[in-house]
Amino acid sequence: MILPSSQQLRYLVALAEHGHFGRAATACGVTQSTLSAGVIALERQLDAAILERTPAKRPVFTPLGLEIVARARDALAALAAVAETAGAGREPLTGPLRFGVIPTIGPFLLPRLMPALRAAHPQLRLWLREDMTARLGEELEAGRLDLLLLAIPVSLPGAETLVLSEDPFLVAMPPGHRMAERPSVPMAALATEPLLLLEDGHCLRDHALAACRLPAAQSGQGFAATSLHTLIQMVAGGLGITLVPRLAVTGGVLAGAGLVLRPLDEPAFRTLGLAWRARSPRAAEFRALAPVIREAIEAGDAPSGREAVQAVA
Repeated sequence: MILPSSQQLRYLVALAEHGHFGRAATACGVTQSTLSAGVIALERQLDAAILERTPAKRPVFTPLGLEIVARARDALAALAAVAETAGAGREPLTGPLRFGVIPTIGPFLLPRLMPALRAAHPQLRLWLREDMTARLGEELEAGRLDLLLLAIPVSLPGAETLVLSEDPFLVAMPPGHRMAERPSVPMAALATEPLLLLEDGHCLRDHALAACRLPAAQSGQGFAATSLHTLIQMVAGGLGITLVPRLAVTGGVLAGAGLVLRPLDEPAFRTLGLAWRARSPRAAEFRALAPVIREAIEAGDAPSGREAVQAVA
């Protein structure tokens, strides 16, 4: 039996991911005719119908073809793991690391984390990708990212996770709000307030609602924001109140907004953690990075307790 080449498998996976021969060829750095010929040769070699022969301009995969694509992804990931194992064995925490981070963490932590990582591991070269959790998970599964920093729990099939830290939620409100004079905000009061949240697709929305035991449909006046900075400006405009993770507060998200910040009277937090592909040969390296990342998270915290929250406000 003649086995498929890694190049043939790359062509096939690229075609499945891009859904277009031209874009897949560009991604692989070859001409469209070269990629098409490679896929046709793979079909003949396997004696299997991978693509349907239809007039449609976009490629349509047969059920068998979809299964072969999934196997091809696994095979390419296994080949990449061979090289990663060799590299990790020579000298750990050196060379490139493709690092994904969600937008409710990245802007607030990376300014502290990047200098700390450069100091601790000067030979490590970080390639950063900021995106929402679902897309980062797809990139991780496809082998285009090595490590994720996100809020957990999260559904990431085939991934291993490591808890880093708890990130408490705080309540941000306009100075004249009726609860602004309270030392803390009752959890039950959130259900009666116009609560502004990030739009669907942001895990922060789901984690905030779950942590505060609020219904999934809760939102202030039907408004939703695409970023925490936009959310803060909506609160500053008097449209409602919001829940802000402490990491974002210490990262400066409230700067210039003139808002009042108060803790909740009951613990409510999201959990920050790392995720990588299960059985990754670099798993030990990722665990070794955890203390540096954890220290960067905690370095931004105010002293401690309710008094610290009042000082931030």
